Amino acid sequence: MLTPTEKIWHNGKFIPWSEATIHVLAHTVSYASAVFEGIRCYKTPSGPALFRLKEHVRRMLDSAKIYRMEVPYDLPTLAAAMVELVRVNKLESCYLRPIVLRGYGEMGVLGLKNPIETYIACWEWGKYLGEEALAEGVDVCVSSWKRIAPNTLPALAKAACNYMNSQLIRMEAHINGYAEGIALDEQGYVSEGSGENIFVIRDGKLHTPPLGASVLPGITRDSVLQIASWLNLPVIETIIPREMLYIADEVFFTGTAAEVTPIRSIDRIPVGNGRRGPITEKIQREFFAIIQGTSPDRWNWLTPVPVAVGA
Repeated sequence: MLTPTEKIWHNGKFIPWSEATIHVLAHTVSYASAVFEGIRCYKTPSGPALFRLKEHVRRMLDSAKIYRMEVPYDLPTLAAAMVELVRVNKLESCYLRPIVLRGYGEMGVLGLKNPIETYIACWEWGKYLGEEALAEGVDVCVSSWKRIAPNTLPALAKAACNYMNSQLIRMEAHINGYAEGIALDEQGYVSEGSGENIFVIRDGKLHTPPLGASVLPGITRDSVLQIASWLNLPVIETIIPREMLYIADEVFFTGTAAEVTPIRSIDRIPVGNGRRGPITEKIQREFFAIIQGTSPDRWNWLTPVPVAVGA
């Protein structure tokens, strides 16, 4: 269960958590007409800081544009609202969920006349796949559910409707005793997890599916690409056949919720030595050092909350 915070931002105003409600006949309830983001705010020695805030807000506005949703707030306004939300809720670290949806109005598939509602919530949230997963890794399976096919639903948009597909992948994995599932794309190549991008390491090279493989352009994925370049690790964005998962030296997930999580087995086949590998650990170490404020923020990923908690 979520632990409520004091305030949620709604259409330019802060309202109590309990008042952030929508009508059961809001367009988004029947037709999943919503786009959203997940953003982490980390505790650092100098105070709370939001991770790659501008990139997340930009992606949400891009998602809204794809779905012809005219958001009445620009990037600086939304970014400032998220910083202020963390401040007013007096949180040292948290997860933020901005969401743009089509609200109550007309009923029917065509929702162009329905009002656009914008909410931003935040709450405390730990490690998505478990604290121990960061070192020990997780057991996953290849899902029987494929990722959405090109020209059906746009994979570049972080839209609520896409996550019905993700729910099927995750539920199937959970019921069968796995922490997560890996979906293949329409052509049978590796795509992504239910809410994570994926990297496969073989002979010192990082392989990751291209955006054309029905993957979300992940912000953490992009961060890992930058870290790998800085560490002089070769990266290849290419289609990945399923069987490469079984002969990989290392495999790991990336995502706002999952951060950088190693995979220790796929379909009961151990990956490498069955735990986090050395390249994954090196990338993890650099990633967490930056977001926790113990290493220089060389790419300007962190947006500080200007007023210290408790001030």
